[in-house]
Order: sequence, then structure tokens, then C-alpha cells
Amino acid sequence: MNPSLDQICNVIQEYFDALYYCDVDKLHSVFHAKAIYATADEVPFLYRTMEEYAAVVAARQSPASRKEVRRDHIDSIDLAGENTAVARLRCSIGERDFVDFLTLVRTDGRWRIIAKVFQIIDRQQ
Repeated sequence: MNPSLDQICNVIQEYFDALYYCDVDKLHSVFHAKAIYATADEVPFLYRTMEEYAAVVAARQSPASRKEVRRDHIDSIDLAGENTAVARLRCSIGERDFVDFLTLVRTDGRWRIIAKVFQIIDRQQ
């Protein structure tokens, strides 16, 4: 496997873990400090800074504490070059499924998420 792909897969696994356990320290380790978080599925359009996003995750009851089954999956990772990549992921929290598009950049020798844009899919009961 390409070393960059291996490193990106590790970042994504940490991202999945951060969401499942609501681990803000882990969240900060995978996101660039200037990253953005956005979705057009909320009205009005939802945009958060990393500081705002981390506070939401910290206040959330973790899926792990509710013993939710993990539904994490990497659909694709595309490398644009040595320092830029995009990943399409799927995960679930509560009664919602998410399709996440993560843009990753390599700075200071580390891959981190610089943007998270996502689609919300309410699961049918």
C-alpha cells in the first residue's frame, strides 16, 4: 500500500473512533486547527469552526455509551498529490447515517482533515 494511503487510513480510523467515543482530544489530533465543518442539510446552512464542532462532540452522549453498533466505512480515498487527498466515508450516529466528504492535507509531515462536508440520511425504522 502507498505510505500516504496507509497514513490517511489511520487518520480516518482515529476520526471514526473520535466520533464513536466522543473523544475530543482524538478529534483535535485528526483535524487541522483551521478546519471547517459544514452541511447544507441543516436550515440554515450549518458551518462550524473546529472549536465549535469540538464543543458539540464533547456535549454529546457517545454512541459507545449507548452500545450502538458501529457502521464505519471508507468508500474511497483519492490522492491529488503528495499533500492533498479527499475521502468519502459513511458512518452512523443514533438514527442518522452520514456520508462524509473529508479533504485532507499533509502539513508538517502529518495528514489532517482540513474540511468535513457531509450529507445526513435519516434511517427508516
